[in-house]
Amino acid sequence: MRKRKELSGIEEDSLLYHEEFRDKETEEPAVLPAPEKEEFKILGKSTTRIDGQKIVTGQALYTHDIKLRGMLCGKILRSPFACAEVVSVDLSEAQNLPGVHAVLQLRTGRVNYAGEQVAAVAAVDEKTADKALRLIKVIYNPLPFAVTEEKAKQEGAPRVHQVANVQKFNDYSRGDIEKGFKEADVVLERNYKTAVEVHQPAETHASIAKWDGERLTVWDSTQAIFNVRDGLARVLKIPASRIKVIKTYMGGGFGSKLGLNDYTVVAALLAKKAKRPVKIILSRKDNSLCVGNRPSSHQTIKGGVKKDGTLTALHLKNYTCGGISRGDQCSEPIIDVYRCPNLKVEEYSVFTHTGASRPTRAPGHVQGTFALEGFMEELAAEINLDPLELRKKNYSTKNEGDTGIPYSSKGLDKCYQSGAEKIDWQRRNKRPGEGKGRLRRGLGMASQIWWGVGREETLADIKLHQDGSVQVVCGTQDIGGGTRTYMATVTAETLGLKPKEVTVKIGETVYPWCGSSGGSTTTPSVAPAARDAALKAAEYLKQQAAKKLNLEASEVVIQDKKLVNKNNPSQSVAIKELLGERLWEKVFHGEYTGRPSEFAYNTFGAHFAEVQVDTETGQIKVLKVVAAHDSGRIINKLTAESQVIGGVTQGVSTALFEERIMDDSTGNPVNPNMRDYKIATSLDIPEIIPLFADMIDPRINNLGSKGLGEPPRIPSSAAVANAVYNAIGVHIREIPMTPDKVLEALKRKEVAR
Repeated sequence: MRKRKELSGIEEDSLLYHEEFRDKETEEPAVLPAPEKEEFKILGKSTTRIDGQKIVTGQALYTHDIKLRGMLCGKILRSPFACAEVVSVDLSEAQNLPGVHAVLQLRTGRVNYAGEQVAAVAAVDEKTADKALRLIKVIYNPLPFAVTEEKAKQEGAPRVHQVANVQKFNDYSRGDIEKGFKEADVVLERNYKTAVEVHQPAETHASIAKWDGERLTVWDSTQAIFNVRDGLARVLKIPASRIKVIKTYMGGGFGSKLGLNDYTVVAALLAKKAKRPVKIILSRKDNSLCVGNRPSSHQTIKGGVKKDGTLTALHLKNYTCGGISRGDQCSEPIIDVYRCPNLKVEEYSVFTHTGASRPTRAPGHVQGTFALEGFMEELAAEINLDPLELRKKNYSTKNEGDTGIPYSSKGLDKCYQSGAEKIDWQRRNKRPGEGKGRLRRGLGMASQIWWGVGREETLADIKLHQDGSVQVVCGTQDIGGGTRTYMATVTAETLGLKPKEVTVKIGETVYPWCGSSGGSTTTPSVAPAARDAALKAAEYLKQQAAKKLNLEASEVVIQDKKLVNKNNPSQSVAIKELLGERLWEKVFHGEYTGRPSEFAYNTFGAHFAEVQVDTETGQIKVLKVVAAHDSGRIINKLTAESQVIGGVTQGVSTALFEERIMDDSTGNPVNPNMRDYKIATSLDIPEIIPLFADMIDPRINNLGSKGLGEPPRIPSSAAVANAVYNAIGVHIREIPMTPDKVLEALKRKEVAR
């Protein structure tokens, strides 16, 4: 309960919450649910979003939409150089410009990437702010730089940090790798590459800062309101109790908005100096330069297999480029997905003079899955075995490649079965590329593993009002996945209501603590906490009704806003009547407390893709993707399907289009906009069929539910690439699979004949 103690110690702002939710009675009946035995009326069905109309009619307020009285426009001057010394900064002309209320110098010394902050202004409007930026005189001493992985790895390349540009950060092994290769009938080695991918949320990053004396309120487009609050407290050196962070609605983040951002601090500093609210909205170019990206990878996999398909050894060597920060660890799939006793992993980070990477929907797993699943497809062809059968042959029931602890639940085999049936797997080319004609079709598949468990100590409160209305409150944030709706659904299910009859309050740091919305952790954290509070509320209502009806609490059930004698339904009392007899509201505190440590908790899935390849133009068209997932109990089928459709769409986009391209002569990206940085449009999106194993995990939480945010993003690119391989008989081994790469691969195939 540590987080609750922290909340209870917060002054003034939080008192607004605790005064509103005060309670003179503290008893909280203990409830031990058995999720595997429960049958639900609402949970698992398709429930429309309780705020859907508000969103589609433009009534939902995003950070971009918020306007405060006297608010100023903040703008940031960024370095045009990938590496340079800031010799001097002259702010005088900008400070003297009419309409400018604050100017700051943000940088001295060295800048390490194009886009790094140098200075900032706050002015009465955007036009004045832009003019003020142009008046700031900065003298730079440009220095040598390396913005591509190839150049950064060269001997004598300009260093990003004091250490060498290539640093080993992951070294894992099990068994005897050389012994494993000797036992193999076939040994194969292949190289796979993935490009740098830029987060492209519909709503670019934005923050608003407003001071009231020594107290700071920030409206932020963030995936982590408490992270922002605590980060601001550290940077500004003020107590967290004086900071309130609010997140209303957000137009996407995909991992780029998981923590405190530099521009948020700048907005706070400008607002403090100007004594007026300041709003900073980043441009699309800023979005490409300085708020994160998915690191590239260059992976070499060497593997050994017996003729019957048994894996004997796997060796991964990966170079991953994360700009000025470390690259992604891409080895989790190869370590965990398949049974393999002998395995070795070596991963190296390559530093470049580009903006720091950030988590991107399933960090590391997208790259690692693309390489591993492509290798499995090529390995299957080498031993003339159906790729699905190869995966089944090496199915594991324990983590660490079947050498660790057992999974609490695993439905990957069910995903294989349902996905293969739905795509009609038997239609695939029995040998890759055996079709004829200009337009070739192929089927491919890929497996998926992710975590998706909850964050311990997540808190949620349920308040029962005297008029019978119900409120559920949590300091989480809805980043587009339907958090408000499943909180209402869980509460309504437990208390005999309809979801729209429940008021949901989220998105403020004065509410009960919750972690960030990343890693597919929000649903398996918040839903169990809300369920815990709702079960306590339900037990309380049953006890009160039992007293009134002269029954035992075990004889009372909740149905349609009433407490009913289950043995005599005509005997009942309305919830409103029970609560109306109280002199104050009743609050129940819920918490997600964790899970047994002797099991591994993961999500699983399998995607099956069908593509058509034009062998004359190199164009790839994805026709269909069947996405089968095991994420425990599905809370809301409608929003779960939306998550899958969104994840697959992003996967197709990465497979075919997305790539940040750097100019090694200027140190800047050449496509920092939505015109030159290609993403999938409605014309590129295939038929997408979501399927769910809907296996209830009996140990993970009181609902048996796992996360579903990252999983549908992980295997889709690999499944598409494998389908292309099945169509044309040569694996591209690099994403995005642009037409030129397809045509080059076909040429290599012809030369090899």
